[in-house]
Order: sequence, then structure tokens, then C-alpha cells
Amino acid sequence: SPIMEELITFHDHAFMAMSLISFLVLYALLSTLTTKLTNTNITNAQEMETIWTILPAIILILIALPSLRILYLTDEVNDPSFTIKSIGHQWYWTYEYTDYGGLIFNSYMLPPLFLNPGDLRLLEVDNRVVLPIEAPVRMMITSQDVLHSWTIPTLGLKTDAVPGRLNQTIFTA
Repeated sequence: SPIMEELITFHDHAFMAMSLISFLVLYALLSTLTTKLTNTNITNAQEMETIWTILPAIILILIALPSLRILYLTDEVNDPSFTIKSIGHQWYWTYEYTDYGGLIFNSYMLPPLFLNPGDLRLLEVDNRVVLPIEAPVRMMITSQDVLHSWTIPTLGLKTDAVPGRLNQTIFTA
């Protein structure tokens, strides 16, 4: 999904900044440990103190701005093609396609005896949710009994299902 592409790009951006900072600190630490400190006029280095105070603030801003952009992109509300309501129960999910005549079905986890070779244990279900491609979908997620987490990792989606609360996420596959 486009949001997941943004998350991957942000991860690469933040990892590059973190790697550069780590190598710089490692270099400074190794050079401090391996060289003789002959210059003792460091006590009056206001310019250097100003730089190492302002530079981390600039780096934090350069990391925070793309993060805030992605945060607002994930909460962006488009005009969805249709809405699916997902209700978490203790051992299964109930899905309601509200725009299509109130189609309701339960999705139970398959027991290990019914798994085919290559199926993922604890992830395979008897009735899967069918989602369209390149159409905005609104998922309304709640729970009936306990806390749940509705997630599709490849789309960059993870929304909590909390009893008594209706959470919403919009995505395009």
C-alpha cells in the first residue's frame, strides 16, 4: 500500500541518520581513547558547545517532520468505496459488509488437523475477508469481549479492537 511504502522510506531515512550518528560517536570515542590529549584549551569552547547543542535538535527535527507527515497520512479520511465492520470475539472475528445488504459472516481459526502443507498455524481461517484492489476501504473495528488487534502487516495496518469503542482505519490495497 502507499502508506507502507512511506513507512519503509521513513525507516530507511531514520536508520541512515541513526547509523551516521552511531559511527560518528564511535569514531570520537575511539579517537579519544587512542590519542594523547595534548590540547587543554577545551574549557573555553563556546562555539563547540553551541554546535553540539543545536546539531542534535536539528537532527531530531529532520526525523520528526517525515514521521508527522506519515502520521497524518494514516489518519487521512478519503471517500471510501465501501465499509466493513470487524468485531473481535475471544476466538474469532465477525465481519459485516454494511454496504452490500448487510452480509455478515464469522471467521474462525482453523485447527491444526485441518491445515494443509504450507499453511500458517494460528493464521489460517475458514472464511477470509475479501478486499478490492485500488479502492479505498473503511474498516470499523471494535471488540465484544477482550482487547484484540486487527492487522495486515503488508499494508502497514494495525488497529486495536477495544470493547465499547469503535476505531476506524482507511486503506487502499
